[in-house]
Amino acid sequence: MKLVTNNGIFFEFIPFNEENFDSDGELKKKPKTILLDEVKEGEQYAILLSTCAGAWRYLIGDIVTFTNAKKCEINIVGRTKHFLSLCGEHLSVDNMNRAIELVSDELNIIINEFSVAGIPYGTLFAHKWFIGTDNEVNADELKEKLDEKLKILNDDYRVERSSALKEIIVDVIPIKWFYKWLESKGKMGAQNKFPRVMKNKMFEEWESFVELQKNETQVSLKK
Repeated sequence: MKLVTNNGIFFEFIPFNEENFDSDGELKKKPKTILLDEVKEGEQYAILLSTCAGAWRYLIGDIVTFTNAKKCEINIVGRTKHFLSLCGEHLSVDNMNRAIELVSDELNIIINEFSVAGIPYGTLFAHKWFIGTDNEVNADELKEKLDEKLKILNDDYRVERSSALKEIIVDVIPIKWFYKWLESKGKMGAQNKFPRVMKNKMFEEWESFVELQKNETQVSLKK
């Protein structure tokens, strides 16, 4: 994708890091902003737009990297609210999707849905994954391969896995539970997607929902 720089749009860029955004993807006070001639290829930025139509420093929510700074060519790699960075791992949805794709191919399974949340783990942190597949799979093997792929795809993640990010937890569940949860929220349909990153109240509700589904499944099996 190429930015339109000569049609009434003024671009500013905010480096997407812990200095400018908190762990929930919220913008901190007085963030550092840079202009188009200051960006570096491969680094992640949030975009601010000002236009002659009246928009003023509007944070659109997309995270981009420049593939060619001279030509103003970018890739959209995620959203400010859809990153996971409890301790500097800077895990994007782009990283997650690619890792899931690689694991699916290697294990020869179909993973239709997934979601992940950051949680406390003792005095440090962990990622808790919910993987939706109806194929038979060993959860421990899936966890090992997922962790391996993410370390390859993301250097920050690899570093933190030997530091503050002490564990990843994988819960393999039926695909229908994801859609049942969306239905309970009135969000069924092609325009609604299951959130890839869950935080705070949403994660608590989802975790309770999954536990309820497990209990109901156990009861039905005993009958």
